[in-house]
Amino acid sequence: MTPWQGAGVVLNERMEIVLAIACGLGIGAVVGAIGGGGAILALPVFVYVLGEGVGSASTASLIVVTLGAAAGAGTQARQGHVCWRVAAVFAGPAAVGAYLGTIAGSSVSPRTLILVFVPVMLVAAAMTYARGSEGEPADERLRGCPRPEPLRAGGSGLLVGGMTGFFGVGGGFLIVPALTSLLGMPLRRAIATSLAVIGLTGVVALGAHLSRGAEPDWPLTIVLSGAAAVGAWLGGSLGNRASSAALGHAFAFVVALLALALLADVLLLGGPPTG
Repeated sequence: MTPWQGAGVVLNERMEIVLAIACGLGIGAVVGAIGGGGAILALPVFVYVLGEGVGSASTASLIVVTLGAAAGAGTQARQGHVCWRVAAVFAGPAAVGAYLGTIAGSSVSPRTLILVFVPVMLVAAAMTYARGSEGEPADERLRGCPRPEPLRAGGSGLLVGGMTGFFGVGGGFLIVPALTSLLGMPLRRAIATSLAVIGLTGVVALGAHLSRGAEPDWPLTIVLSGAAAVGAWLGGSLGNRASSAALGHAFAFVVALLALALLADVLLLGGPPTG
């Protein structure tokens, strides 16, 4: 290796770290501002910004999701917002779904994975937009936890867990609407409970990924996860000042735009890198 080549390698590594920090701050800010959803951005960031293969990127994004959700759930639990009974009903089926989703995800091509991921992102955008349009009742924080319906809650948990393992995403963009619409849970409690469920199912899905030989880029993953934690703290301050409608609508626009960009890349530019 020549001195110029060596300098190029160092520069590339430093640039990757800078990009990981910047993207982690952005993802964390979204999570902190709107109470979830930023995890759905992690997979495209690892693939298209940091140049990871889809296989290793799904595992790396799952690590970011799990650590971020666990930290958020801990904070929410200390404030008494988590509905643990609902989380428990979700967690069991979600863990099964996470394992099955991991197996299914390893059997499809990166191109197929992205093509299936695009409509999921569009659904997430629509749900987030609708959630922001509903607003937040003034007395919402005073309402208690509802009694979970095992069939609805368990079925939703199985679906969300399957998506967690298949795509390497947290599923909060589906859990929160399910908790608010199917169980009538207040938005703040739904967000807190969703984080607890994501943390639990993420551990199972991550174990399944690693047991099947997944090898993410650990330095980049650790840096991005740490930056996301800082971004979540900063985003929380932003979320307290901005309206839920403005935040929800902005995030929905970003996710929809990214979904269309992914679709164009797969159909017109050859698709994501493999590996």
